[in-house]
Amino acid sequence: MTAGKRPRPSHERTDEERERERAERERRRAERSGVSVPETLPQEPPSAAPAEADAPQAEPAPEADAAEGQLDAHAPPEPEGPEFAHPSPQQQPPPVEPPVSVEPPVSVEPPVSVEPPVSVEPPVPVERSARLERTARRARAQSSLASRPRRSRRSPVARALAVVALAGVSVAIVLLVKVLTDSGQEKKVVLSAVVRVVIPEGSTRLQIAQIAAADGLTGSYRDASRSSPLLKPTHFGAPSRTHDLEGFLFPATYEMYPHAPVSRLVQEQLVAFGENFSAHEIARARARHVTPFGLLTIASMIEREAKVPGDRPKIAAVIYNRLRLGIPLGIDATIYYAIERQRGIPTYTRELTEAQLHLTSAYNTRVHPGLPPTPISNPGLASIEAAADPAHVGYLYYVLAADGCGEHVFSSTLAQFEADAAAYQSAVRRNGGAPPTCKK
Repeated sequence: MTAGKRPRPSHERTDEERERERAERERRRAERSGVSVPETLPQEPPSAAPAEADAPQAEPAPEADAAEGQLDAHAPPEPEGPEFAHPSPQQQPPPVEPPVSVEPPVSVEPPVSVEPPVSVEPPVPVERSARLERTARRARAQSSLASRPRRSRRSPVARALAVVALAGVSVAIVLLVKVLTDSGQEKKVVLSAVVRVVIPEGSTRLQIAQIAAADGLTGSYRDASRSSPLLKPTHFGAPSRTHDLEGFLFPATYEMYPHAPVSRLVQEQLVAFGENFSAHEIARARARHVTPFGLLTIASMIEREAKVPGDRPKIAAVIYNRLRLGIPLGIDATIYYAIERQRGIPTYTRELTEAQLHLTSAYNTRVHPGLPPTPISNPGLASIEAAADPAHVGYLYYVLAADGCGEHVFSSTLAQFEADAAAYQSAVRRNGGAPPTCKK
């Protein structure tokens, strides 16, 4: 045996060897508990029992020397010879104090691993491990639920109330649809029951009263059309002695409910008049040097005299020319109106007699010059327009044409007028005293 391989007595073990043995024991305990250890710890053959590491050794076994050689493999080999013999116990270096902690040296870093760090704590009991696993599973489940919208848990009572509320909403919708449907049907029924009251242009109060009664309206139209808080004739220049609303009862078609009061019809007519006889017509009347009431009176005569639309402006011109010259108007329609008022009949259709042509009435324009006291009918918009804008002609006379088709023959001289009037009277005689019949 060489000097460099002398066996060491057991009492001469160094502190470094003790530290290595202690570290080896800790590593084995860690392996038994399932914890990984750093690779830098000294390894011993697996066959060595833990108890042998703690037992005193008389001589180091060859395996120990081999292990020692492995531990020192990183250091330069010791040269053999007497000069390199190990020092005696008296020459040993001062012992190195082991770390106070029983943990492995802090300076030894374990390799990067997904395993938990090295610990010398005793293995975790099975029950505790199961508890930790359940806690982890709960944490994962809660994190997963947190990412999803929570679904409220309703009690059976809440669900039942929700169902009842939904049923109530459904019933309400059904009832609403039924009400709307029924109301639509009722509306159709009401519309189908509306009475259409047609008032022709040029109708008088007596004629409108007859129409209203025929259409089933209730009440006296003559009384209802005497006055109304909706319109005052004096505001349009009518004389204070004006006793009714003749001329302001605008002719049109009105939709009334069955058996509606005639006062309702009068109101509708006055409203329509205000919409059609505006400030523009009032200004045009003053431009013609007549009052708005006088313009309505002229329009009422045009409406009763004209049979065809083209005659309206010409008849208006004759009226304005005669008024300007101070000649009586000589319009037979005013005499017919006077007879209707005296007798209380809606329409007088017979030919005027000689006595009637000399009737003592303010409405007889053959006797009295100027305009009649009031309008003799309720004119429409076309006649009002003609009264406001007459034709620019010098006619002073007109008479119905002998053909009986409704047109008038206009003239500027009395001689021409008398010839045209004789032709018309001859046609009346040929027709048995009635107006001639149109053969066109």
